Amino acid sequence: MPPPSSTAVTAQLRQLDAHDRRSGESAYLLALCHFRLGDYKSAYEISKYNGYRGIHLNCAYIFAQTCLAIDRYKDGITALEKSRGLWSHTSNFGKHTATARASNPDSASVLCLLGKLYKAYDDKKKAIINFEEALKANPFMWDAFTALCDMGVSVRTQNIFKLNDVLIDGLSFDQPPGILVEQKDNGAINPIDKKTSRSAAFDTMDPFDSQRTGASSETLIGGNFMSAGSGENDFMSKIRAARSKMPAAPEPVHDLLESPTVANLDPNSSRVTLGVEPPQAPTRKTRNSQPPDHGSLEAAPKTHRLTTKRSQKAQEEHASEPNLAILRASAAPVSVTDRKRTVSGHPVQPRPQPEEPPQRRSARLFRGTNGKASSGATAVGAAAARELKKARPQISRILRPNSSSASVGRTVSGNRKPLEENGGMDVDQAEVPRIKEAPPQPPVIKSAEPEMVKIEETLKHLIELLKKFGSGYLALSQYRSMDALAAYMSLPRAHQETPWVLSQLGRAHYEQASYAEAEKYYRELRRLAPTRLEDMEVYSTILWFLKRETDLSFLAHELVDSSWHSPQAWCALGNAWSLSRDHEQALRCFKRATQLNPKFAYAFTLQGHEHVSNEEYEKALTAYRLAISADRRHYNAYYGIGRVYEKLGSYDKAYTHFHSASIINPTNAVLICCIGNVLEKQRQIVQALQYFSKATELAPHAAQTRYKKARALLALNQLDAAQKELEVLKTLAPDEATVHFLLGKLYKTLNDKGSAVRHFTIALNLDPKASQQIKEAIESLEDDDSFDDSMMA
Repeated sequence: MPPPSSTAVTAQLRQLDAHDRRSGESAYLLALCHFRLGDYKSAYEISKYNGYRGIHLNCAYIFAQTCLAIDRYKDGITALEKSRGLWSHTSNFGKHTATARASNPDSASVLCLLGKLYKAYDDKKKAIINFEEALKANPFMWDAFTALCDMGVSVRTQNIFKLNDVLIDGLSFDQPPGILVEQKDNGAINPIDKKTSRSAAFDTMDPFDSQRTGASSETLIGGNFMSAGSGENDFMSKIRAARSKMPAAPEPVHDLLESPTVANLDPNSSRVTLGVEPPQAPTRKTRNSQPPDHGSLEAAPKTHRLTTKRSQKAQEEHASEPNLAILRASAAPVSVTDRKRTVSGHPVQPRPQPEEPPQRRSARLFRGTNGKASSGATAVGAAAARELKKARPQISRILRPNSSSASVGRTVSGNRKPLEENGGMDVDQAEVPRIKEAPPQPPVIKSAEPEMVKIEETLKHLIELLKKFGSGYLALSQYRSMDALAAYMSLPRAHQETPWVLSQLGRAHYEQASYAEAEKYYRELRRLAPTRLEDMEVYSTILWFLKRETDLSFLAHELVDSSWHSPQAWCALGNAWSLSRDHEQALRCFKRATQLNPKFAYAFTLQGHEHVSNEEYEKALTAYRLAISADRRHYNAYYGIGRVYEKLGSYDKAYTHFHSASIINPTNAVLICCIGNVLEKQRQIVQALQYFSKATELAPHAAQTRYKKARALLALNQLDAAQKELEVLKTLAPDEATVHFLLGKLYKTLNDKGSAVRHFTIALNLDPKASQQIKEAIESLEDDDSFDDSMMA
């Protein structure tokens, strides 16, 4: 049968809500259904009544989530603050199981949501406070940690990812099997202290104490404690009243090798339930039985005194060895003869089989320890022998009819002779069957200590693993690409090959402008997870820088076919159009991406780049500012605004925005180089050289940065340093015309006319479009008086 559709479920929940308007739970379920269907406005309206006032925690939580989705941040903040008394100081850690989850959100999840609302409300201070409190309550709250990193907060992973008191308390709640749990009337479950509950459980399980065993079986039903007056009918109350008037029955002596009533330790349950044996056959009634005389119960017979003393002595012996039954059951199986016991508890000696014709079974049954038949024994037939083989409940003689008499025998075939004393036991208790099944093995009680040690070791391993993930994410959020690469490469091999880690490694190389290396990681990512959309806009930009037009077009069509409504797919398609020089089509794609997700900052930035290519500077500034409003730490938008102002000649404004971008990303060599360019255009060559040198240290293999540094050195007449930079640059970019042209100018200054003319000629061959400028440089050499023909050699 197919599952019901979402529409049918919504209709049923709506009927449930209409049936009971006052119930906050039905409103929560209906709002949750609409929220998961993406109908945020309906979820907002349904959960508003109970959620905004903070009277129902689940409604307030789902109401705040809808407020975050529909940009009503203040309402969500108000709802969570009003319901603070319902979720503060609560923790669900350790309370989830494989099949059950905690129904209400705890303080860590609510604080994380509250931090997201404050962040969207542009209250950075309160957002940071709530995220920090969420991590204190639960260090595994990854959303709170990533939010702090994305906000640029300097955090310490060593202080965040560690075992704290909250985690230990959560583990202590997870009681091992066999620990009692008290359930109150309102449904709340309170665990009993671990140290006292274990002893209490074993006291309840004492099979040798009939009073405590009976009390436990009456009061502990289904793992819940019940009082005598809680929900009982009149019939049961009368029975209890009658029982209370009767004197306590003496405890019978139990055979240790029998399977007594022991505690049932269910491994799938956290409660102790007493195992109840199958009901046994009722006791036989004698033909001359009389109604029970309660008055005769007060005077116990002499034979019973002996039984009571022996039972008390056995109890004292068993009290010193509470686990004797378990130890004996776990030992090697014993023979049938060894399991036979006398009344005093001694094993029965094996008897040799007689060679003469066998005697009557009645004589064998009631033979005493001295080998003689009991004088009061009664003959038992074959049918009675079969009946006697069955297990009989061990009932004290004081509770039997006509217990005031010395003893009463069984009547078979009209024989009504009374039995003589047989050690205070009657036939049922003295008789030992020939064949006796081995008692079932009791469940082994496992100690909770090794399990707790395993759980703590697992938590420590997870914490250490999370530290590495957190260190890498924090370093990448601060654009320390080398530190991020080191952290991610320290992960186990299995984790390094996951799509998320591959994406992080590719992004780290992208921030270092190592586009070829980044492309390898993203290519492997596409092979492992072809449907992944996250960071695909970065991959398309990498292919744009590498001029891989075919690969970029194939990626864009794959993404659009797999997810038409994803902004990443439209960004990739826009980059493909941009690489083919169709800027209008690219702009349409980028605008479509911003329509799908108005908070997708990277799409606004790409849109601004296309406006700059079309020399539409005002539109470009508008797109960059929208990107900054979507993400305050999106340094690409600051860089775009700086480029626009640099093209417009506003070098002061360009310097301000380039500097703002470099504060966010201090390790980006391109931003440092852009600041040097603006200073160079303002004739501040010395300050510009400092930025060029810093950019060269950050990106030693960047040809453009070294070229600008060499040009600044040449302008400052530092010829030796400029020559070293140009020699390195000639190795990095041997086919670059500007490099050879700058080398020609350097050798002209050094009066090496031959080398100057050679490099000017190479530059002319590499870039014929700059022939006019290169010819003028060569003509300036010919006008020099020191010119000779040897320069052509």
